[in-house]
Amino acid sequence: MSPHHFGLLLTDDFALMSYAAVLEPFRAANVLADAPLYSWTHVSVDGRPARASNGAFLVADQAAGAALECDTLFVFAGGEPARFDDPATFAWLRRMAGGARVVGVSGGPFLLARAGLLDGYRATIHWEHHAAFAEAFPKVALEPGLYVIDRRRMTCAGGTAGMDLAIAMIEREHGPALAARVSEWFIRTEPRAADGPQRLSLRERYGVANARVLKALALMETAVEDPAPRQALAAAAGVSLRQLERLFAAHLGEGVEAVYLTIRLAQADRLLRQTAMTVTEVAVACGFQSASHFSRAFKARYGAAPSRRR
Repeated sequence: MSPHHFGLLLTDDFALMSYAAVLEPFRAANVLADAPLYSWTHVSVDGRPARASNGAFLVADQAAGAALECDTLFVFAGGEPARFDDPATFAWLRRMAGGARVVGVSGGPFLLARAGLLDGYRATIHWEHHAAFAEAFPKVALEPGLYVIDRRRMTCAGGTAGMDLAIAMIEREHGPALAARVSEWFIRTEPRAADGPQRLSLRERYGVANARVLKALALMETAVEDPAPRQALAAAAGVSLRQLERLFAAHLGEGVEAVYLTIRLAQADRLLRQTAMTVTEVAVACGFQSASHFSRAFKARYGAAPSRRR
């Protein structure tokens, strides 16, 4: 049986952790099975070494656009994938998708979606890019999990989730025994399901254990474009507004309105850095009534106007 051959497209600033988390389990499978189960070809946009997120360079075997025979094509992207705009690479991806499975890792789903390869598919992406991706590609059914396999399209949130996807692929193709040995090789003692969470829980991120505060925070994080009134937050928490204010001050050191503003401005900051949305569009997407109000709030928080932050 011939090896399952991968194409590995690396764009500049690709996340080195995501790349290693995906590829190393397949290398380990070859070693543990004492057989060439997997092989791969490295591809960069122009055929020159691709720069990783830490500044290191990885030598490419060929350029995107050249003929490549592979069973599965992985697309690795990091940094600001929403700003990647190379029509020739998108055209090559569409050609490759005619014969190979395609997998977007970390920021890679942005490239697949820009090439038109995810419309009508379920997909995921790194949580930091989630809002920008949802705004740009409404035809993609975006999910919050670690990885998604939908027919001949796969997407992965990146980071250590790449290992979860790789080991799931090994299990599908060569059985649970080899997959378990690969897991042990990398001291991975707890398998994670595809729909597992990408982020720490609200309790862990905010350092809060109070259930009523957590209920209000959960509503805040889901209602950014159309902010929930403070009274609705109190109702969701099951307390009066006065009591909710006291709870926020005690557990978070700020009032309800200040915490909500922080959440909305953080979302705005991500959209400014990762998309081509105008300042007005970002303001609307984050629940501000006017661009001027948004600009004042943003500058007060980050020390620079939204246009300069971009």
